[in-house]
Parts: sequence; C-alpha cells; structure tokens
Amino acid sequence: MELKLNKPICFFDLETTGIDVAKDRIVEIAIFKVFPNGNKESKTWLVNPTIPIPYQTTLVHGITDEKVANEPTFKELASQVYNIIKDSDLAGYNSDRFDIPLLAEELLRAGVDFDMKNRVSVDVQTIFHKKEERTLSAALKFYCGQSLENAHSAEADTMATYEIMKAQLERYPDLQNDIKSLSEFTTRKKIADFAGMIAFDKEDNEIFTFGKHKGVKVDTVLENEPGYFSWIQNADFPLYTKKVLTAIKLRKLNTK
Repeated sequence: MELKLNKPICFFDLETTGIDVAKDRIVEIAIFKVFPNGNKESKTWLVNPTIPIPYQTTLVHGITDEKVANEPTFKELASQVYNIIKDSDLAGYNSDRFDIPLLAEELLRAGVDFDMKNRVSVDVQTIFHKKEERTLSAALKFYCGQSLENAHSAEADTMATYEIMKAQLERYPDLQNDIKSLSEFTTRKKIADFAGMIAFDKEDNEIFTFGKHKGVKVDTVLENEPGYFSWIQNADFPLYTKKVLTAIKLRKLNTK
C-alpha cells in the first residue's frame, strides 16, 4: 500500500551523542522524502557534533569521534536539511518525543527558525505501541517479516520505519491512509512545545507541566511572577521551549 499524500512527507532518523534534547547533538541524520506523485529521494549525512561522543553511546550506534572528525558540523548542513523538509510533513520512530525536538534544537542553534506550523507529524512508534507494544526490530519482523540489519544505523532505521508504516496501513483497516489522521492518532497529548514543558488544558490555555507552577496557566504565571520568564530564558531549557514562551509573552503584551 502506498501512502496517500497531499504534500511531501519526510521520514527521518537521528543518531546522536545522547538523549538530552537540550544538550546532545546529532552525529548522523537520514531523510527519506516521499512525494505525492510517488517520487522518492533520500539523503544521509554523518555529522561532526563538535562535542565528544560518549563511549556508551558509540556502543549503541557505532559512530566514534574519529569517524566524524572530518565531517561537516550541523550548522554547516542546516540549510540543506531544512531545504529538504521545509515543504513536508514529518514521520519517524519515537520522533514526536525525541527526533523532532532534537532536530528543532539543532536548527534553531544554527539560526534556522524551524517550527511545526503548516505541517503535521506521524510517530510510527505510537501506532506500533497502541497496536502491538513492541520495539523497532520486532515491528519490522511483525509487520514485514524482515530482520532489521544494521540496527541503530540512521539509514537502516529510517527505511525500516517507512516500510513499517505502509504495512501498518495494510494491517489495520481503521487507520486512514491520510497523514493528518495518522498524526492525530499518534499524538499522545496536545503540547505547545516539543519538549512537553508547555501543554494545553481542556480550554486550550497554555499551562506549565513542570516545577512549582505545574498545571498553572502560563499567562497567570507571567502576570504574577515576571521573573519566572527570565529564569527560564537564562536556564538550560530547550531553545524551542524558550521560543514558545516568548511568543506567549509577546501575545499577552499585544493584547493589553
């Protein structure tokens, strides 16, 4: 089954220095772009993260400091990456919780003003977990009858994710072959930022999801404790969270 697309969709996967969205860096990125007319293109880059790759992380994906020493930095690649994804929806495996947030951080750090406006995302892991509760390798075996060779290679994981999503559409008649519907199915909760530190309540008001103001409206906190905004901006929070918080503050100022 081929995907029914109204716009291109980019399946992508990242290998990184670790799992901290705010601090860690990309060491490999693979993108597989599918167009509505059925055309496809793919691109994979090794990336110099400019920080050491921990030994325990190298054991997972096999990428060492020496392997990427002469590769371009993400800042040098940012415009190429953005040009591929700028007109596309996004899909990946655990992408809503990790790959998209970390990619956003890298792009913002490189001066590219990335956001999810006018695009949706589909997390293939969420479909899998809602239906079967297994891992990526098990998903490929279960849905496609294939073994995942070179697991934790960004390119292999990206292609496996694409094949799994098509097989999921074949297996589950209740899943609509429509990217927006799949995005809604894979969305765990409605959040304002990628890291989930600012979410929406039942009335669609932004609320904090952490710390002493957990569950409190952002507008209320900004009104009653102006210093909280400055604390977040100067602390080690994801850049996209800071961007969203700034937008909320500016919106509040403009309505006064």
